[in-house]
Amino acid sequence: MKAKTEREWKNDVLRRLERLADRKSNDAVKLAFLGEGQLEEIEKLDLTGLTELKRHGNGAVEIRLVDKLLALEKLYSMAGQSGEGAERFLRALEESGGDEGKTEREDL
Repeated sequence: MKAKTEREWKNDVLRRLERLADRKSNDAVKLAFLGEGQLEEIEKLDLTGLTELKRHGNGAVEIRLVDKLLALEKLYSMAGQSGEGAERFLRALEESGGDEGKTEREDL
C-alpha cells in the first residue's frame, strides 16, 4: 500500500467529519433496546456517532452521541484554512456522497 498524501488525508478527514455531522441516531437507539437474544444484530448497526451507552439498573438508558455542531464547526474551519479550502471542502462532500448506499463501517 502506498502512503496517503497530505491532500488525501485532509479529504479523508473532511469526508469522515461530514459523515459524523450527517449521521442519524436510529441505530444507537436500537442498540439501547436490544435484548440478550439479539446480540448478533449489533454487527448490522451503524454506531459511528455513538460515544457512550449506559444501561442503569432501574431500566433507564443513557446515550451520548458525537456533537454534530462541533463536527460542522470543524468542517467549516478546515474548509477556510486556505484559499482553495472551500473548493476542496465542496469536492470532498461531493465525493463522499457516493458512500451513502454502502453498508460497510469504518472506524474513526
